[in-house]
Amino acid sequence: MSTRETIGLLGGSFNPVHIGHMMLAAYLTQWGIVDKVWLLLSPRNPLKDPAGLIPDMRRLSMLSIATKGADRIETCDIELSMPQPSYTINTLELLSRRYPAKQFRLVIGSDNWQIFDKWRDSQRILDDYGVIVYPRPGYPMPEGHVDGMEAVHPITVNISSTQVRDAIARGRDMTYFLPPGVYKYIIDNKLYKNQHL
Repeated sequence: MSTRETIGLLGGSFNPVHIGHMMLAAYLTQWGIVDKVWLLLSPRNPLKDPAGLIPDMRRLSMLSIATKGADRIETCDIELSMPQPSYTINTLELLSRRYPAKQFRLVIGSDNWQIFDKWRDSQRILDDYGVIVYPRPGYPMPEGHVDGMEAVHPITVNISSTQVRDAIARGRDMTYFLPPGVYKYIIDNKLYKNQHL
């Protein structure tokens, strides 16, 4: 039985971080799935269109605001200093070398689980680290047993960063859709105002 601290690694562009991200992270720690969750900022997802992605440091600042004082939820910016595009297996290996006393588990949505076999070294991620899968609207959860995969059913809200960006661009008050302080940061820095509607 491992006594190493287990870290759930929840990656994303966090453009911006919203309460759905924080609720998922809180569920994973409060329900004892993992000891801590690190919100892993992705500089650029090779599978996503970079249009509308605000600068890395702005998104990192919002993550820092969101996690300040949070119980067992932290920010991880390691991918910002890695070669691009960054692959999850490389991130997991680097984190494991840097933090040998910790055990890392990858946290992904059921949308990503549908294409997980296309990820680089997906079987090695399952074998060496493990994957926690949570529901995403419109994508079925995995059925049956898969070695290295754990399905969870957290308390969730159906909210996306795309919806938040669109609402901000339309001048809607998003105070209660974002972690405390994040909406003020967005307004103060005039972010997402010039999105294409």
